[in-house]
Parts: sequence; structure tokens; C-alpha cells
Amino acid sequence: MMHQIEVRTRSHDQLVDITDRIQALVSQSGLQAGLCHLFVPHTTAGLTLNENWDPAVRHDLLTALARLVPWDDDYQHGEGNSAAHVKASLVGFAHTLPVEDGRLILGSWQGIYLAEFDGPRRRRVSVTIVGE
Repeated sequence: MMHQIEVRTRSHDQLVDITDRIQALVSQSGLQAGLCHLFVPHTTAGLTLNENWDPAVRHDLLTALARLVPWDDDYQHGEGNSAAHVKASLVGFAHTLPVEDGRLILGSWQGIYLAEFDGPRRRRVSVTIVGE
């Protein structure tokens, strides 16, 4: 099964928790065992897995990425959003998660995040669910 979800971001840099939306698609699919593949078809946004209990973790991740990849550096890309491209490449564009008993297998505190680096925008996440 293939699905797409839309995520509207509200900030220039933002981590949006999409865990519940992805789990809902897995549940609706009836899949008991298999894989859920996620892909973001954007060059200035990505996907990451990280703690979803303490919101300070999201802040800390974005702060660390801003320190690593400053917005105003000696970039040559004409659109002025090179930092967003670099951050998205560092975070990555895809994840594949196992599914067991109709549930995504995630760690106790893990969540799935769309990582926005050039917002606010309307983003898409492609979700492919395969298995039994």
C-alpha cells in the first residue's frame, strides 16, 4: 500500500511529530507484520527518529544543527537556502521501520519527525506499507 500525508510546517526550522499519523496508516492497512517505509521528496526537509517525550530534545536538535550549519555562510547556491539543503542531507530523507502485531516498532521514547529546514511550507511524506 502506498499513501501520502501532507504536513504543514509553521516555522523556518521545525521538527513535526508525525508518529501518530504514520501509525494510523499502518493500523488502517491491516498489516500485522512487515515494513513501513517513509520518504520525503524534498531537498530542504528530511525525516528523523528521536525522543518524543521531552519537547526540549527537538529544540536541542535544531539548535545543534544551526550551530553546525549556519544559515549565513559562504554558500554559492543562488536561492539562499543552502543551509537547509545541507541540514536535510545530514538528517536524511528516508526511514524503514519494522511492523509487528500491527504496530510500528519504535523505542520507548522514539517518535518520527518531519524535519523542516526552509519553512513554513507544505510538505509531503510518502508512506509505503508492505508485508502480511
